[in-house]
Amino acid sequence: MAQTSRISGFFKLSIDERLEIVKDFAGLEKEDIELLKNPGALGIEKADKMIENVIGKIEVPLGVASNFLVNGKEYFVPMATEEPSVVAAASHAARFTRNKGGIFASNSGPVMIAQIQAVNIADPFGAKMAILENKEEIMELANGQDPILVRLGGGVKDIEVRVIDTRLGAMVITHLIVDTRDAMGANAVNSMAEALAPMIEKITGGKVYLRILSNLAVKRLVRARTVIGKDDIGGEEVVDGIVMAGAFAEADPYRAATHNKGIMNGVTAVVLATGNDTRAVEAGAHAYASRFGRYTSLTAWEKNMDGNLVGTLEMPMAVGLVGGATATHPIAKLAVKILGVKTAVELAEVIAATGLAQNLAAVKALATEGIQRGHMALHARNIAVNAGAKGEMVDKIAEIMIKERKIRVDRAEELLRDLK
Repeated sequence: MAQTSRISGFFKLSIDERLEIVKDFAGLEKEDIELLKNPGALGIEKADKMIENVIGKIEVPLGVASNFLVNGKEYFVPMATEEPSVVAAASHAARFTRNKGGIFASNSGPVMIAQIQAVNIADPFGAKMAILENKEEIMELANGQDPILVRLGGGVKDIEVRVIDTRLGAMVITHLIVDTRDAMGANAVNSMAEALAPMIEKITGGKVYLRILSNLAVKRLVRARTVIGKDDIGGEEVVDGIVMAGAFAEADPYRAATHNKGIMNGVTAVVLATGNDTRAVEAGAHAYASRFGRYTSLTAWEKNMDGNLVGTLEMPMAVGLVGGATATHPIAKLAVKILGVKTAVELAEVIAATGLAQNLAAVKALATEGIQRGHMALHARNIAVNAGAKGEMVDKIAEIMIKERKIRVDRAEELLRDLK
């Protein structure tokens, strides 16, 4: 097997050449490669079992980002996205991180929160204490819903209770703190919460309505950190520009929304490629960015004493390796195989590393040449294809449009007529 994901000019290779490198790196079989090249990998019958009212499928390009070194391990990172420049930008930024050891990631464990809402309680604070007094019985009943999870070392580990004020009065909210191991855990924690509803009603004398997981997974955090030498990224002036861009995003929610969208370009692409729940991760990310009452950036960019760039990212990351589309979608299973991750927390760490690299690429471009140069170079190829160009003509037309700074379908059609 190949030992590194550091591949110079990977984007210039043909599809077959890239597949051969990934095959060697990840130990893929010939059948795996055929599956990746097959547009019908997800059969319509299997799709019909995944969701309701199926009438077809929509395909999204699957690429791999190269150059990733995370916690000392090499990765090719599968990314599913329709947006030009995302995969290239992540690969480019990951290269900057390698000289000082790559990206270092850590996590707080695969712990999810399930909420049980109890209302119509005369003494909510007394009810809170009564629930906590019955903590052991509550945990025992909850863990009885999933003995396999408990046997694997997971299950309910604690109970928390909150009294919240609402426009309809006080509500008592019980939180189940559940270690879901290698599952995302939605089904497991929801089943536990539903089973506990009668017990919570009996203890509190109230009425239970909602019992469901929270996507603000503050106990399932993932963190990523990298140090980039000032000379590796273009000098101290570039470092200063990136730090200034970061400070702007921290202070201004209008900028933070776009800043975090750039992070999610990387995060969501890997979450989707591995068959995980993009909406859950995105909801958790944006809620976490607002946890102090004001929307802010998920990353921080600083300059250390040596003048080098330091980047950090912290966010919730509820992803799994078992269950859902990860277990049923053939390409999602292959994406996990390419990554070579063994646990859900390792997957979460690689996703966070990808988000940090994606953000680095964006803020570096913004702080130096502007975002459009690299993005529009790739966008120009799409425009050329839309105009009807094929083969070598795509690159010829894209190159002319970039030089002219006229990246439009009408210009591409004009050039296509002239060159023909």
